[in-house]
Amino acid sequence: MILDNFKSVISKYEVIFFDAFGVLKTYNGLIPGIENTFAYLREHNKDFYVVTNDASRSPEQLAQSYVNLGINDVTPDRIISSGMLAREYLELKVRKGVVAYLGTDNSAHYIETPDLKTLSIRELDLNSVNDINALVFLDDEGFDWNTDLTKTLNLLRKRNIPVIVANTDKTYPASKSRLSIAVGALAKMIEDTIGRQFIRFGKPDPQMFIFAYQHIKNYPNVSKTDILMVGDTLHTDILGGNKFGLDTALVLTGNTQAEDAEVRIRATGIIPTYICVSAVVE
Repeated sequence: MILDNFKSVISKYEVIFFDAFGVLKTYNGLIPGIENTFAYLREHNKDFYVVTNDASRSPEQLAQSYVNLGINDVTPDRIISSGMLAREYLELKVRKGVVAYLGTDNSAHYIETPDLKTLSIRELDLNSVNDINALVFLDDEGFDWNTDLTKTLNLLRKRNIPVIVANTDKTYPASKSRLSIAVGALAKMIEDTIGRQFIRFGKPDPQMFIFAYQHIKNYPNVSKTDILMVGDTLHTDILGGNKFGLDTALVLTGNTQAEDAEVRIRATGIIPTYICVSAVVE
């Protein structure tokens, strides 16, 4: 497996799309040396965005998490999350009433508007659901998996409402050797159980990349050939970037590790344009 130099790779592009977890940070904090990458982007006037399936917090809260780690470059306007798509869908299609959700209070504040009120699934009374106009899967925390997933199942038996999955990730790394189940997997389980098809927002779906592309500072004057998608996961970051027509760089600091990268690429047929050790400019 031939590895590419990340600095040489990003020098070819005007705009960089970064995945967040596994690329810029991990369960331990920032990827060591990633501050050099942001310094390089500033010095060479490269535009960049964090394109993430994280719907657990608003762009402002996500940006603050980088500030807390010592990075001031990731401002809210540079964060494009699947939760933003979910919010837009609700504003256009549901508009008013109550939206039930699975997730934390922070994730709920993200989708609440003056006309849309949110209600945690843990607070839901199944005997009073007539005003529930939508259900959103936001995060894998903030509710009891046993009690509240059962309650979710029964809500959807009672109400024929749109169901939005704002984070399609099925797993995320909890440590170097351990994965945790993400909310996308919980949504898939409920979906299969009741035999319904939910509305999904996030990588690798094309609408996530269309949404990100439209949020570029110089849109529509930036060609897709000038954009690089950098990610750690073949089935979301790389597949989604490839399908949208972007060049892609797989980094080996998250879901895809160096020891099995080549096997995974061959098995899936998902081929990145570049493979780099990390997203660190050295």
